[in-house]
Amino acid sequence: MSVSRDQDPEPDSNVVADTANSDGMPARCAGRTPASTDVAQSDGSVWITPGSGAFRRISIALFLAGYATFSLIYCVQPLLSELAGHFAVGPAESSLALSLTTGFLALAILLAGAVSEAVGRKQLMLVSICVASVLNLIAPFLSDWHAFLVVRALEGLVLGGVPAVAMAYLAEEIDPKGLGMAMGIYISGTAIGGLSGRVVIGFLTDLFGWHIALGAMGALGLAAALGFAVLLPASRNFRRRPGFQVGYHIRAWGGHLKHAGLPFVFLIGAFAMGCFVTVFNYVGFRLSDAPYSLSQSQIGLIFVVYLCGSVTSSIAGALSDKIGRGPVLVAGLILAALGVGLTVFDSLPVIIGGIVILTSGFFVAHSIASGWVGRLAETAKGHASSLYLLAYYLGSSIMGSAGGWFWDQGGWDAVAGFAGVLLLCALFCGLYLWGRAAKVTRRSQSGVARMT
Repeated sequence: MSVSRDQDPEPDSNVVADTANSDGMPARCAGRTPASTDVAQSDGSVWITPGSGAFRRISIALFLAGYATFSLIYCVQPLLSELAGHFAVGPAESSLALSLTTGFLALAILLAGAVSEAVGRKQLMLVSICVASVLNLIAPFLSDWHAFLVVRALEGLVLGGVPAVAMAYLAEEIDPKGLGMAMGIYISGTAIGGLSGRVVIGFLTDLFGWHIALGAMGALGLAAALGFAVLLPASRNFRRRPGFQVGYHIRAWGGHLKHAGLPFVFLIGAFAMGCFVTVFNYVGFRLSDAPYSLSQSQIGLIFVVYLCGSVTSSIAGALSDKIGRGPVLVAGLILAALGVGLTVFDSLPVIIGGIVILTSGFFVAHSIASGWVGRLAETAKGHASSLYLLAYYLGSSIMGSAGGWFWDQGGWDAVAGFAGVLLLCALFCGLYLWGRAAKVTRRSQSGVARMT
């Protein structure tokens, strides 16, 4: 298919614009050029350009936000078998320690974009990270399973203030030519956070027990929050909307759901994340049993493959700016499906290789899909991001827990089959977006040719 860098389905969302400045400064600077060399002006918006000092500070700050958020969310995933034994619950029930977090995260994300319109992007992200870190420090001291689940659910609720708002912040502040790279760096931070939350906690659990391990992850989250607060610049293209205007938010969400392309991006996030979490939720149960009988730290080491996700998401973001999102997205989903297929073999090296390939492909797809949201949503970007992440984390919560039924009924082969079906659904959506984008590009080129 013939593609271009900006190969997006035509934006037909009809909601009102929500771009402005959180500091009360006008987002439109008509008639004058900003003095800062860190920005460029396009269509009245003050963009942060790649290579500038502001771009580097934003990249590091959002990397830290992604790190803290995802280390706190997923630090319990390698511990599911440990929690099942400690609290005397089954595999499917133990997965609630993660599924409740991601489920409440999904619901909170839907509202977080709207709340950030009133309180500001940076403020909401900072408070969210700090409160979630404190809750993670409290969780190890709880002896009741249900109380533990309540705290994990609350963590998801407050962490909803980070992912959707981070994506909206980048889409509002970064020059569109560098948005793919910036989004890729943010996603790489989520990958490193997921890695730390899984690998570090595995070693700490073997050394000190899971109670101290969980507390340590909370302390790391607070340290990341401090760095985020110092580094992230104030918004230039955002203006607060006082109060919670229900009608405005409903129109904004509804407009995105009527968009020609955005709902398919949302579905890709749901299906791809559902597959990814399902595999990682239950691979620990498989590898802790015979014939593998791996220890907690050995299982945690498998999550080092998240480094592949950090690398591939950054590469995919930059590549999509050059050759287009459609082909990169489809390639990532096919790569992920290949990885799932390899996990059905009995050889441990082949299983680990499959997980590496799955992780690489998933982060390619997620990086492209999340960046595509910002490109397609010309207005109300925070609402579009919240819808994408609502689908993304509902996929994690619902499909991740559903995977426990497949594990109980048919073992790993059933889990892999379920994950493969989810990726196939995501692939159909990706092919639709690619085809539609190519059609829009050809139509645009034809119009230019007629004018000349």
